[in-house]
This record gives sequence, structure tokens and C-alpha cells, in this order.
Amino acid sequence: MKNDGLYNIWKKEEDIAHIHGWDFSHLYGRYEEESDLPWDYEKIVKQYLSNEKQLMDYDTGGAEFLLSLKHPFHMTSATEGYPPNVELCKELLLPLGVNFKECSTPKNIPFADDSFDLMINRHGDFDPNEIYRLLKTGGIFITEQVGCDNDRDLVKMVLSDVPKPFPQLQLQTQREKFEEAGFQIINTEEAYKPIKFYDIGAFVWYAHVIEWEFPNFSVDKCMRNF
Repeated sequence: MKNDGLYNIWKKEEDIAHIHGWDFSHLYGRYEEESDLPWDYEKIVKQYLSNEKQLMDYDTGGAEFLLSLKHPFHMTSATEGYPPNVELCKELLLPLGVNFKECSTPKNIPFADDSFDLMINRHGDFDPNEIYRLLKTGGIFITEQVGCDNDRDLVKMVLSDVPKPFPQLQLQTQREKFEEAGFQIINTEEAYKPIKFYDIGAFVWYAHVIEWEFPNFSVDKCMRNF
């Protein structure tokens, strides 16, 4: 038998679940993830970044991370394909002088061959051959991805029959694809760390926003498993 007070709280979280750019501030203090990864994505990017390099952020989201790098705007390019974020990036990046272009097809990125010294991609789609085309000789590609087994314990808890959303997104598989495209691999790491929620309402909001991992999730459908 459901607790009406908790049920109403969870339903409210379900109703308001949305994301602006890649902003999870609604959950600050209510969940924890990526705090114990064996690498630091920002530190790695900055290791290869300098002001004279042409930088591209593919699938930039709301450009939050890109702007945090404080790279010279005239040396910065970005793409995004999710329509609400495209409009956000146009309003935010174009006035700054960032070369932003809408793109939702990783196999056909609208930039010329040999355009970039450094390309970065965090939790976005990619195509190794297209990235190789866009990088200058000696260029670097850095990515941090959400693997196919991410959050699987939580997914199985509430949606037992959901298949893995990106079955090819495993380190060894992707390494082979990049090597086939012509890349020399500098470093690779893989880790699956638990995500912690401190209240169920936070999880409800998260599961609705990350809909590719929790397809068709709803409080009414899944609350018996909370």
C-alpha cells in the first residue's frame, strides 16, 4: 500500500523533471556520482590544451564544460544536436565568437578536414573515422563516455527487462574501432562506479531525465520496486 505523502512527492519530481543544457543543479546534495573515478577528465583535457590550439567540443550539451575551460573564443568550435540545447548554444556561444554549428549526425560533422588540434567529447555520440578526418596531423581526441553497463543495477531494479542502450559502448570494442580508423591510442581507462541517491525523489527526477537508460520509467509503473 503506497504512502500518499511520499507518492505525491515522487509524482511532483516526475512532473518537473527536465534538463536545461546539462544542468543537474536540481539534484545538488541529493545524489553523488563520478566522485571516485580513477581519472579526472578536466585535468586530462587541460593537459593537452593551450591557447594556440584549435579546440572543438562535439555534443557540447549546454556548453557548461566547454566554457569552464576559458579557451580563447576565436579558437573554439562546438556542435550540439539536441534541439533545446541547440537554441541555448546559439544564444550563448555565437555572441562570444565561438564557431558553433548544429549537428546531430556524428558521421557528418560540418567542418573541413584537418580543422582541429584537439577534439573533446563527453557523454556524446562520436564516429572515429569522422573525428580522424577533422583532426590535424598529430591532433588529439579525448572522450569520457557512459558505458553500456552504467547504472545497470538501478535499471534492473525498476525495469527488469530493459536491454542495454549502447551495447557497443565498451572500452575494448571502441579501442579497436579507433585503431581501425588510424588512431594511435595514448591512454584508456574503464571503470563502473555506483551512483548514490539520498532520496527517492531525486532518483525519480534522474530516471526521467536519463530516459535512454530508464525508458518508459514512471512512478506508477515502478514504485513497487522502490
